[in-house]
Amino acid sequence: MKRVINFNAGPAALPMEVLRKAQEEMLDWQSTGMSVMEVSHRSSEYEAMHNESQELFRKLAGMGPEWKILFMTGGASAQFFMVPMNYLFGKRKATYVVTGHWSKAAKREAQHFGSVDVISTENKDGSFTRIPKQEELKIDSSSTYVHMTSNNTIYGSQWQYWPELEGAPLVCDMSSDIFSRPFPVDKLALIYAGAQKNLGPSGVTVVAIREDFLDIAREGSKLPTMLSYRTFSENNSLYNTPPCFSIYILNLMLKWLLYRIGGLQKMQEINEEKARILYEAIDLSDNFYRGPVEKGSRSQMNVVFRLKTPEMEDTFIEKARSAGIVGVRGHRSTGGIRFSIYNANLVDNVRKAAEFMEEFQRINR
Repeated sequence: MKRVINFNAGPAALPMEVLRKAQEEMLDWQSTGMSVMEVSHRSSEYEAMHNESQELFRKLAGMGPEWKILFMTGGASAQFFMVPMNYLFGKRKATYVVTGHWSKAAKREAQHFGSVDVISTENKDGSFTRIPKQEELKIDSSSTYVHMTSNNTIYGSQWQYWPELEGAPLVCDMSSDIFSRPFPVDKLALIYAGAQKNLGPSGVTVVAIREDFLDIAREGSKLPTMLSYRTFSENNSLYNTPPCFSIYILNLMLKWLLYRIGGLQKMQEINEEKARILYEAIDLSDNFYRGPVEKGSRSQMNVVFRLKTPEMEDTFIEKARSAGIVGVRGHRSTGGIRFSIYNANLVDNVRKAAEFMEEFQRINR
């Protein structure tokens, strides 16, 4: 069996322990004589796993029972319109903090539904290289919610602090750094995350909503049934057939994080070490590798950098593949190189990537 080091931005690498467990149970899950993909979502076996996944999510996040954990589909992109559809109506307004491509896309969707204030760090050339400072966050107290994206996969920036919003409910797209570190649950009202980076395969999106924030959502009768958060909450995300296999892998991922890694504090320590290794390789390269993001805003999940020419970047990607390192081409909109070092890529993989970088620099100096 040949396994490569996979730095794809998503769908991303999964831990070998998770893949082996899924392989072991593929034909006969929990002695049902069926794969989890074949079991009825109304069965007691499936429902127990479904409910356990919600409890594991709460336990890892440090959430109490007042948090509703919903399993949805459509990725984060569907949440871009579902959040304002459920909350931005009548004379309500929202504030969007735009720090990258995906928060900009979320802002555009929200503008279809109501008034939106925008705080942006976009540069004149359309790029994003930093997170705003606290003093830049001028929030209208009448905002129904403030939306942020905690990590920017394309531009390689990440919030290294959690903003103080003077009581405004905070909604956060955590798709690309969910469970990479602890986060202050008490500052948040709603979070959402596509699973395909740190939580499992594509197909399921986790939405966590605090009960008091759910209470001010638009009434379900005034929305299409499957676009109401109330539908999912009132039916335990079982109104229709959920993405059962994706939720099953999510369940295995949550157990891996909790029991194999030891929780979010330990995961943060591992991720800090991984980021340190790669950024050190960039910073000590005498400008051979050039990181565009301000140091205080650098992502611990998506490390982006440029080389002297696009042709040299193509060579870097080709040589990396030959060395068994894949998924390092930057986003099509930006070019360059990107190492997506999500949770499943532990320190050994990142060290090998840094060693490759050093050797490539030595040969191509």
